[in-house]
Amino acid sequence: MTPRTLTEAIRHYSNPQTCIDAVAALRWPDGCIVCPKCGAADRKHYWLDTQKRWKCYLCRKQFSVKVGTIFEDSLLGLDVWLTALWMLCNCKNGVSSYEIARATGIAQKSAWHVLQRLRLVLKDMREVALGEEGPVECDEVFVGPDPRRMHASRRLKMQTAITQRTHKVPVFGMLDRNTRQVRAQVVPNVRRETLQNAILENLAHGATVYTDQYTGYDKLAAQQFVHDTVNHMETYVRGQVHTQGIENFWSLLKRGLRGTYIAVEPFHLERYIDEQVFRYNNRIGHTDATRFQKALAQVAGKRLTWNDLTGKEQLPEEPF
Repeated sequence: MTPRTLTEAIRHYSNPQTCIDAVAALRWPDGCIVCPKCGAADRKHYWLDTQKRWKCYLCRKQFSVKVGTIFEDSLLGLDVWLTALWMLCNCKNGVSSYEIARATGIAQKSAWHVLQRLRLVLKDMREVALGEEGPVECDEVFVGPDPRRMHASRRLKMQTAITQRTHKVPVFGMLDRNTRQVRAQVVPNVRRETLQNAILENLAHGATVYTDQYTGYDKLAAQQFVHDTVNHMETYVRGQVHTQGIENFWSLLKRGLRGTYIAVEPFHLERYIDEQVFRYNNRIGHTDATRFQKALAQVAGKRLTWNDLTGKEQLPEEPF
């Protein structure tokens, strides 16, 4: 039985063997187990029922279903991981580490690490170029604290930074109107070279591009794109020329950051954007169950340690 709701998912994945079978079925859909130690792919690997792992018939090493996935080296059970992944995929405005901690009974610090690992799983693979069959909306946004809600002393310290906008992080996004797919990324700045390089990397040759009249989008026509702009000083929509679609995505992103996560460091912002992009790109034609299955199929070959996450590569890794 495939669970359809969060309640059914919690019940379904409460059995450790069910969790192992679910992850194994998505990692090795043909049923041929691959040893992560030596790469031997065969059905002859021994299943050790008491230890819930396999033993390679060739190199004689033991390995669990977690090895080679985002779950590797975690002492938490797969029931916790899969419950957190279900909530992350299907909660429209995201889910906080405090909520995961209360729901699963683990520490908040552990829940935060779990969610950051899972956000890496949701990262868009970007295999198909945008704009092959329809126009693409491009826009930039600045994500950061609201000076009006700061304490007076902090607002005074950031007065210069506010003028220069250096207290906020620039984010660039593109929306394909035909496929309703979004791509967004943190960029170092909003200069012409930075924005147009991002467009060249993600858009199909000769695509139609709609933007506002910011000078960073000048000369897109010289790059062999069909470029049209809308003047936001006069109107927001001029026929088919507008950026309302990508601005709708910005509103969803900011709602999650301000309402659910409250404060996000610039160092981690990229993963929160990947999370929102995944939910947005898989909202049409998917149920909670199929969205979860798609995310679970992407857990292999990814790793995010505590030291990498916190930027403490020189320090010993903290277990969780």
